[in-house]
Amino acid sequence: MELHWWSIEVLDGPRLSAARWQDSHGNALVEAAVTHGAYDWQWHRHTWGVLFEIAFRAEDRFAGFRDLPAVRAALDAVPDPVNGLMIYPGRGGGSGRVRPRRPLPKTGAGAAPIPVEPPRVELHLASSRPPVTVGGVTGPDAGASEPAVRHAAGR
Repeated sequence: MELHWWSIEVLDGPRLSAARWQDSHGNALVEAAVTHGAYDWQWHRHTWGVLFEIAFRAEDRFAGFRDLPAVRAALDAVPDPVNGLMIYPGRGGGSGRVRPRRPLPKTGAGAAPIPVEPPRVELHLASSRPPVTVGGVTGPDAGASEPAVRHAAGR
């Protein structure tokens, strides 16, 4: 026996949670589903809202279920009427992969900036000879024949 599953996801709204919406309209949805040929159904509560999975033996039975006034009223009363309702064939929510998906490769170079070399700074150093001191001491490059220390009064 082949079952045709449909999923109705209701997301939490700014003022009302999807769990409260389920408390208000869940029994009417299940009753409408059972009286119109639903073979199986399940409710799942998540951190983002609720999920109602419903299975019919025939594929065309969901359209009749969807057009019922009680179902239309329940779907019109979801907490977020703009972005908070998703209806699609198949099972939804957390069904799918058993293992988590691998992360996708990063686009480009991982959005990291291209490294830029800092500008070179030219430094002009002073001469390597130390200045003559007050005592008349000069550096070692004054010559090997001359004494390293000169007297102020001397020649």
